Amino acid sequence: MSSLVAASDLARAAYCPRQLYYARRDDDRAPPPAVRDARALAFEYPALLDGPADELATRPISVSPSAYRENLARLHDRDDWDALTDPVARDVLLSGKDCRGIAHKLVRSPDDGDEDDQPPVPSLVSPGEPPERGVWEPQRVRAVALAKALAWEREASVSRALVEYPAVGVVRTVRLTTGNKAAYRRALHIARDLDFVPSRLRNSAKCESCAYRRRCGVKTWSLSSLLGR
Repeated sequence: MSSLVAASDLARAAYCPRQLYYARRDDDRAPPPAVRDARALAFEYPALLDGPADELATRPISVSPSAYRENLARLHDRDDWDALTDPVARDVLLSGKDCRGIAHKLVRSPDDGDEDDQPPVPSLVSPGEPPERGVWEPQRVRAVALAKALAWEREASVSRALVEYPAVGVVRTVRLTTGNKAAYRRALHIARDLDFVPSRLRNSAKCESCAYRRRCGVKTWSLSSLLGR
């Protein structure tokens, strides 16, 4: 078994160590078709922005077609629109000192000047929806892992990564701040040392959408039940 930890395992460790335990035990690695369909949107931004509205309604988006177009229009105004829509590479396996994982895109940075002297920016494509601000912790941890792996391979500094949410047409930046690197190290420690069944989460909203909640045996509670309704 490779000593390198999968970046996807780090994301699970940040979300719920018990979920990571079950995923490893069952060798549950392949994303479901719905995830692949949502990720495919990240490679179609120009066509989705300019295509017919009725066709957009048939795609796996998580907002209304009009809201989606508005989000893509804002994305179009970003300095890195051309880089996002014409990546240097896609689905690239990056192997670093401690972890390895797939960067769904490597994109040029408009701030880097001479692209021959600077590494590209790794981008993680998420099938879900973003929080109101920033990026969910599991995805931040995974994005940091990809940036660190790319920096190790290129022997160059990589100070940020991107997380794309193509189902809503939003792209967020994850910078390698002290806090984000600390979250990455915590997840790496959990993933490396996980040789037992971790404790269940208690009354966590995370359990509602977890594919392992039945075998885990955790009780989930809705707001109504907590209020005695």
